Amino acid sequence: MPGRRDFLVSVSSGTGLLLAGCLDGTDSSEDSTETSPDATNTQTDDTVSTTRSNASGLQLSSTAFEDGGNIPQKYTFDGADVSPPLSISGVPADADSLVLVVDDPDAPNPPFTHWLLWDIPADTTAIPAGIEQSRTAPELDGAKQGTNSFDVLGYRGPRPPKGDGSHTYRFTLTAVERPLNVQAGASRDQIADALQGNSVATARITGEYER
Repeated sequence: MPGRRDFLVSVSSGTGLLLAGCLDGTDSSEDSTETSPDATNTQTDDTVSTTRSNASGLQLSSTAFEDGGNIPQKYTFDGADVSPPLSISGVPADADSLVLVVDDPDAPNPPFTHWLLWDIPADTTAIPAGIEQSRTAPELDGAKQGTNSFDVLGYRGPRPPKGDGSHTYRFTLTAVERPLNVQAGASRDQIADALQGNSVATARITGEYER
C-alpha cells in the first residue's frame, strides 16, 4: 500500500515517537467480538528473533515475529489479543527508565495508539507476553500503562478495517533520562508531552497484519 507507507516516520533519538494505530471505521457484531484466549491459532510464535537499534546501541526484538514480518494472529484483536514478548538490550547507562509505544500509521484516522507502557525499569531485558490490561504491570516492577485509542488500558492488538490491506504496526522503545511523572491511565498526548526533550535513545521494530 504505497500511499500509506508515506505516513511512516524514521526513528529519532531526539524525541519520543507517538503516532497512529488502527480502528475499523464501521462496526458489526462480528467485528466487535474478541476471540477468546484459548482460540485455535495456526501460527506459531517464539520461533524467530530480529532486532533493530539506533546508533546508541539500544535494541528491541521479538521472538514472536520478524522485524517487518507478519504479526501472528494470537497477538491481534482477531486472536487472543495478548501483547507479544519483547527483548531489550543496549540501554544507555544514563537512562532512568524506558517507554514503549505501539501504534499504526496506516489507520484511516491517525493517530491511533495500541499500547502505552512507561516507567519500565532501565535494567529490563524482557517484556513478557500477555501483560494484563491494568493500570500497572507487576511483572515490570509496577510500570504504568496508559489509555489506548480503543479507550481501554494496556495493550489492544491490531484490528485494521477488513479489506484495507496490510497495516504496519510500530513498536517504539525510548530510553529517557528522567521519570515521566505521568499517572497511570494517561493518554497518548500526555505521554508525548512528557517525552519532549527527554529521550536519550530510541529503537523500533515493526510488524504487519491484514484482516
